[in-house]
Amino acid sequence: MITKIAIAGYRSLRDVRFDLERLTIITGPNGSGKSSLYRALRLLADVAQGLIIQSLAAEGGLGSTLWAGPEAFSRAMKKGGQPVQGTLRKEPISLKLGFASDDYGYAIDLGLPIPNATSLFSHDPHIKAEALWAGQSLSRSNVFAERHGPVVRIRDAKGAWNSITGKLASYDSMVTTCADPRNAVELLALRDRMRGWRFYDHLRTDGDSPSRRAQVGTYTPVLHGDGANLAAAMQTIFEIGSAEDLDNAVADAFDGASVRVRAADGLFELEMMQHGLLRPLKAAELSDGTLRYLLLGAALLSPRPPELMILNEPETSLHPDLLPALARLISKAAEHSQIIIVSHAQALVSALASRKDSKTLTLRKELGETVLDNDYVEWAWPKR
Repeated sequence: MITKIAIAGYRSLRDVRFDLERLTIITGPNGSGKSSLYRALRLLADVAQGLIIQSLAAEGGLGSTLWAGPEAFSRAMKKGGQPVQGTLRKEPISLKLGFASDDYGYAIDLGLPIPNATSLFSHDPHIKAEALWAGQSLSRSNVFAERHGPVVRIRDAKGAWNSITGKLASYDSMVTTCADPRNAVELLALRDRMRGWRFYDHLRTDGDSPSRRAQVGTYTPVLHGDGANLAAAMQTIFEIGSAEDLDNAVADAFDGASVRVRAADGLFELEMMQHGLLRPLKAAELSDGTLRYLLLGAALLSPRPPELMILNEPETSLHPDLLPALARLISKAAEHSQIIIVSHAQALVSALASRKDSKTLTLRKELGETVLDNDYVEWAWPKR
């Protein structure tokens, strides 16, 4: 289970560190930094896909995503007795992301590139440092693998350091480039673990959503990020997952309704049966809220549950009356996966917070910085 998350220098997240539980709910008013925190977690997962540089470029580049305020706030600035202004920097400009789990942790430090007038890629951020360590906190004695600039070192079974490469490109992570089942099995395990994290924030319910149309059906234990393979994912749950849980989740939300998948010429199409109607409703006829709930059901009741699932504002398009059923659905999924929910729906937050293994983190803004009121979380970043 992931136990800690640390983010520094990303948008309004100047320095945010927090502990996680089996079910963690992140909430706060509009503009408090919820979306930035969610995107930072996606960036962290993109490391294992080799996409973090491209993802930062899609957000406008490192310069657009860096914390825009001063390196630190003085006491006078916080009290309003001194204007907010920059001071002499003590640390290099950087964006840092990291997590720790029950067995090991990982962190990455991205910085500004060395100016190069001959390259058109001179605005791409550089990976300055990375570290993979055993246990909850990074120290000099528990590091498995480390990267400083282009140099990557791996500690062998006897504790001796071996240099893997001295020429790692600034845009390549050691997680994707140096993972090796013989010489760097820890990096390989880390990469596969992070690739298994699942994110849902763009489940389409518009009129042109592919989930509203018949689709070619194959076994689908994992719902796509946009929900395109909904019918196949539902049928997979019925055949090799928990059909009872899916039936209960639908009946719970829609007053005894049920869903089924109709197949014709290899195409799967979802249908919903509701009490009082003489025919089933096809997916194309369902409201946005009904379809979104079914998409969330297919994601949360996956017969191949992930180690970590992160949902961004799952309440979007849902009627408030559906939120208690959604909370029960999320709680059921938390029996098999660690879940992070980003939400501003108080009814959903309150319902989920009643679980003993849940934790609610409330974000707020202070002088443009996202602030999290929680106990001190020990954390150390890798040195450049």
